[in-house]
Amino acid sequence: MTGVIRALVALEQGVDRDLVQASLPPQSEIEIVGIVEGLDASWKTLQETPTDLLMVACVDYSDRALFLIDGAAKDRPDRPIVVLCNGSPNGFIRRIFEAGADDVLTLPEAPDHVRFALQKALARRAGAAGGAAGSQASMIVVLGPKGGTGKTLTSCNLGVALAQAGKRVAIVDLDLQFGDVGLSLGLSPEQTIHDLAKSGGSLDAEKVDAYLMEHSSGLRVLLAPTRPDQAGLVSIDFLREVYGALRATHDYVIVDTPPGFSPEVIASIDSATDICLVGMLDALSLKNTKLGLETLDLMGFDSSRIRFILNRADTRVGITREDVLSVIGKAPDVSVPSDREIPVALNEGMPIILASERSEASKAFKALAGMYLESAAPSPGLAPKAERSGVFARRARR
Repeated sequence: MTGVIRALVALEQGVDRDLVQASLPPQSEIEIVGIVEGLDASWKTLQETPTDLLMVACVDYSDRALFLIDGAAKDRPDRPIVVLCNGSPNGFIRRIFEAGADDVLTLPEAPDHVRFALQKALARRAGAAGGAAGSQASMIVVLGPKGGTGKTLTSCNLGVALAQAGKRVAIVDLDLQFGDVGLSLGLSPEQTIHDLAKSGGSLDAEKVDAYLMEHSSGLRVLLAPTRPDQAGLVSIDFLREVYGALRATHDYVIVDTPPGFSPEVIASIDSATDICLVGMLDALSLKNTKLGLETLDLMGFDSSRIRFILNRADTRVGITREDVLSVIGKAPDVSVPSDREIPVALNEGMPIILASERSEASKAFKALAGMYLESAAPSPGLAPKAERSGVFARRARR
């Protein structure tokens, strides 16, 4: 979704209008095309007014709200629906999702939290459309809520290991401002994702293929822009098309992400079959890794499709493996030990899996690749809509 998001707010009778308005993001980001009182009047306005998003504000359990949600979802399957509940949604949540809503928030709520939910819903619909358009190739999104944990190291070595296994693999460097995949692989940025985005016209597999740089291992890479100011040209809709094209022509698509849950990262997660979450053996990284897992849970991502990678796992910093399990609530699937050759190899633009094939770090990345080879996924990792709980619905059930 590019430009200003046009949203219609439908108010059920009895909802506090001022409370709803106080929770809405700034008009510069979300253009409220109407706040309509009465669900019947809202349905009529919805038919007459172009909208990108529908927000339904209701009080507790409401059959009329369910009727509106169901009708709106069937009328425009591509339009996200977010429910604002002015009261406890207990006993109502499952019906809301079954009717077609994407998320549920309990009022009052901070505008920043509402904005995050709206962006997530828009990204999910865009990602779902992209997944439906492409093949069912595995798409692995490499996450690290904290910077410097080794996401790019993991992405590059995982990609090379899968390519060595005879698979057709592509990496997308989604760190659009400071991506280092090309540097880590020793590739010159002759063409980047920015060049593809500014080329104009429709995207297909053949066109995207022409902008991929090829590594000596057979791994193919869509490089990040060379300058931070070029990032703005890469939209969520564009990414959706890129992922669909790549999944149609590769066995694995790996997405190396920047820190945080930006709209681009959320859209990638919603298209993903698997998540590779990378952390390190320090308190800040473990805290952020735990928050990352909790966010993925709130997004409804299948926990069985999440691999936790602990980088520099043998570093002596006073934190034990037991401490990691206690903090994260999940033991590492793969532990990558410290290796002095890794920074040397990175400086030379060579993944450790090629620079030192017999090292323990190389063995760890090969083990990670083996896990994905054994469990190639045929479908996205997001749970069915009826089984998902919204970002704030979980809080309401407590």
